[in-house]
Amino acid sequence: HTLQTWLDLTEQLLETGVDSIAIKDMSGILTPMAAYELVSEIKKRYDVRLHLHCHATTGMAEMALLKAIEAGVDGVDTAISSMSATYGHPATEALVATLAGTEHDTGLDILKLENIAAYFREVRKKY
Repeated sequence: HTLQTWLDLTEQLLETGVDSIAIKDMSGILTPMAAYELVSEIKKRYDVRLHLHCHATTGMAEMALLKAIEAGVDGVDTAISSMSATYGHPATEALVATLAGTEHDTGLDILKLENIAAYFREVRKKY
């Protein structure tokens, strides 16, 4: 998989009339710098909304999301901390805290997120 392969695929998708593209890193192997380069190049060349979906399998997802955000990605997937990590998604609270006070501040209330995490911590015990 090369950058050019992904750019060619982006062009093919845009030719079908799509207005957004989701990049899915199901195995969690997207490195932070590759995420930055991929998003930067697509955004530089094409007027399309990009969304990034990474799994936390390898521990790189949080950094990949951050670098993609810095590169201009339009949306990312996270999960509340009590349901995150391993085969899931990076924790919402970690990303919200990381982006607080920056140009990418989410505006989400970290204390309210903790209440949600506490609720799902109890739900998770049932499964």
